[in-house]
Amino acid sequence: MKGSSDRIVSSKHSSIDSPRTVATSTSSEAGPSSRSIHKTSVWSGFLVSAFAIFNSYSEPRGNKVSSAKNLGWTTALKRVVNSGSMRRILGLNKPGISSSRSDIWLLGTCYKVTDDDSITDPSQSEGFASFVEDFSSRVLITYRKGFAPIGDSKYTSDGNWGCMLRSSQMLVAQALLCHQLGRSWRKTVDQPMDQKYIKILHMFGDSELSAYSIHNLLEAGKNYGLSPGSWVGPYAMCRTWETLYRSKKHDTPDEDLSSAIAIYVVSGDEDGERGGAPVICIDDITTHCVECLKGQVNWLPIILLVPLVLGLDKLNTRYLPLLGATFSFPQSLGILGGSPGASTYIIGLQDDNAFYLDPHEVQQAVDITRDNLEVDTTSYHSNILRHIRLDSLDPSLAIGFYCRDKSDFDDFCVRASELANRSNGAPLFTVTQSRKSSYPSSHNDNINNNAEFPLPGSYDMVPEGEPEGCAHEDDWQLL
Repeated sequence: MKGSSDRIVSSKHSSIDSPRTVATSTSSEAGPSSRSIHKTSVWSGFLVSAFAIFNSYSEPRGNKVSSAKNLGWTTALKRVVNSGSMRRILGLNKPGISSSRSDIWLLGTCYKVTDDDSITDPSQSEGFASFVEDFSSRVLITYRKGFAPIGDSKYTSDGNWGCMLRSSQMLVAQALLCHQLGRSWRKTVDQPMDQKYIKILHMFGDSELSAYSIHNLLEAGKNYGLSPGSWVGPYAMCRTWETLYRSKKHDTPDEDLSSAIAIYVVSGDEDGERGGAPVICIDDITTHCVECLKGQVNWLPIILLVPLVLGLDKLNTRYLPLLGATFSFPQSLGILGGSPGASTYIIGLQDDNAFYLDPHEVQQAVDITRDNLEVDTTSYHSNILRHIRLDSLDPSLAIGFYCRDKSDFDDFCVRASELANRSNGAPLFTVTQSRKSSYPSSHNDNINNNAEFPLPGSYDMVPEGEPEGCAHEDDWQLL
């Protein structure tokens, strides 16, 4: 990220060493280093209220976690992190995000940091170690150099301009990990690599032969202003992915993967370009799934992309609890967003701090073939915990969700409808059965009958200090 993005605030943050580098601290994009981070923020209570809707849901991809699946790796990681000398090197004993006892939500999974009052440093807990293992298993895609020229240009690197493309690749890669390997998958260091994992990384390689390479994205996004060397916004990026999936022009042996999943951009009544809250139209999405495979199936696993503009110069604070609540959806793919002009992939939240993967590091291009299980993939992962205050995000962003099947999509609609109902007239997006519907979908009519989804008491989603009359005004702007 630009500006303060490269600063290391060692007195406030922690990090875990990776196979490639040992960092002295976690970096923060929270602004001036003098800004304090409190264990309990003014609006974190609203996030607790928002998350309370979803806490009772339990399923393999989105449950509360007290221990990781790969116990050997978790134990080893915890032993290294908690060792006295290593902790002094890494700065984990210093105050900052690791001192918070609040739950951490990471892409639909909740990590209980600690319930033990005798533990003075929450980062020593098993829950925190499990969170780090999950975080470091997410695919990191950064700037690259040394790849074949893009199209007819002379660009052999995307350094300083390709951050939105790289962030979007990370989001789609996360969807494919869930699709092929499940949300509980973790990268191991002492076991052979999974061939499906290698195939997924191959799809994001830096050549025209890789289905979702930066080369093919730029080609698919020409009508939306994408070109080598230029920056692109979230809306154009979402539409580019939709175009790339529909075109099927890439001749790749991974066609079985790309045809087994769909992408749909959720927009407003004016297709998202003239404002208006995006509408999740159930009939439209169902039709889209059928058309993707020409009627061979009635439903496909689907990635939903929701581009948003939530303010003018800065993000309107009324949307913060709503954004935070989306990380508790088991379908969560995180957020494409960051500070102005610098895109990142935001994947988690603790209090008012959003964890993200940062594409702003130029690394050498790696040739990952589909069947090479010995390839070095360390450059596709990071153990450095970076975070940014949620209220400092650029108001132009995009949220992603992955629905494995129709029942998963129905569950998502229930959650989205309930979140919209609790937004005091300023929802992130709404749900409707059809474009002709005058009222939101009846999905939420059955919420009270769903034993896995009990409703908490009523609460106000508008942050304190917001004028009461503003709760029903909307800040949707041109995308």
